[in-house]
Amino acid sequence: MTGPTELPSLPGAPFAGLLDEARALQDKTVSLRRAVHRWPEQGLQLPRTQAAIREELADLPLEFIEGRTTTSLTAVLRGGRPGPAVLLRGDMDALPLLEETGLDFASEVEDTMHACGHDTHVAMLASAARLLAGRADELAGSVVFMFQPGEEGHHGARFMIHDGVLEAAGPRVERAFGLHIISNLRSGLFQTGPGPVMASADSFSVRVIGKGGHGSAPHHAIDPVPAAAAMVGALQTMVTRRISVFEPAVVSVTRIQTGTTTNIIPETADLEGTIRTLSEQTRALIRTELPKVCEAVGAAHGCRVIADIEPGYPVTVNDDRVAVETLALAEALLGRENVEPVTHPLMGAEDFSYVLQRVPGAYGFLGACPPGSDPGEAEANHSSRVIFDEDAMASGVALYAAFALDPVRLRS
Repeated sequence: MTGPTELPSLPGAPFAGLLDEARALQDKTVSLRRAVHRWPEQGLQLPRTQAAIREELADLPLEFIEGRTTTSLTAVLRGGRPGPAVLLRGDMDALPLLEETGLDFASEVEDTMHACGHDTHVAMLASAARLLAGRADELAGSVVFMFQPGEEGHHGARFMIHDGVLEAAGPRVERAFGLHIISNLRSGLFQTGPGPVMASADSFSVRVIGKGGHGSAPHHAIDPVPAAAAMVGALQTMVTRRISVFEPAVVSVTRIQTGTTTNIIPETADLEGTIRTLSEQTRALIRTELPKVCEAVGAAHGCRVIADIEPGYPVTVNDDRVAVETLALAEALLGRENVEPVTHPLMGAEDFSYVLQRVPGAYGFLGACPPGSDPGEAEANHSSRVIFDEDAMASGVALYAAFALDPVRLRS
């Protein structure tokens, strides 16, 4: 990984006033965030959220394109000078969770909550669009604002790519930027870095098929339960013995289901879990080896095994140059004390990875630990009690805008 001492030197002057402009929009940013938070929606169909964004941006000189297969929303801003197309992304969907924050703008939708902070992403991107519209004359090229549904496991970015978001400005997008708010990172701190920053995520399911019988006579049955139990340990051994210690990988069995009562040996046992890796090579190896391990353990217990792997999001890989330039940009904008290179990639997954497979870009993390809370103790993203410091959103608005304003200068 490129170290912080290798960052290109950028003067702060080109960004003078940008953070102040973002702070001046804070009331609008907070208002939209809270409206989206109060009425969250899940999945790929988010009509209320889409309508709220369109209403918020209706007075701006933007070209809107609605998704053909989802309720995605793309907005294009044309700059006053020729230049490349740049994409900025904010995801819109919520999680299936009962909110327990006690906030006065808490979710009013049963078992649905913006526990991952996508409501803040929507609000920051909308305010960035407003800020950039006010600077359109100095903008070189076009900005594509990608308001994306279905990040939480629904592959929303892939749907938008298929619908043409990368070509929405006419010329194909040349650079892309996205960020994610983090509740247990110091508020206002921005992190990114070259290479992998988030893991791939595949799901697996294994059915172990034996022969049912009476619990008192296991010798007359073929018990799938000990076979399934042995697989849990064998999969962890597979990771430590088949994968290099320098290639991070996680295989977690997260669900085991079998049996109906105490005196019946069941016919089947089911395992489910997740696979996380930081390289496509390691990902491919585990996807090959996991069924082999389970089938071999099953055979040793006299059981038949059906193993299936469902592909999920790819590894989120930042372009080396764009990531280093983005760190320098963030330093010029926020100050060196508020910017850090990523030291350890997150093993969570992100479907902005589909964009970064096609366009050089960067994905980063914006801290928003609540005031008075220790980042190490704060409720994490996806918690039903997570709270984000709304003051951090001004930094996110300014980061989006800065990335769009100077792509040509950064590459020169």
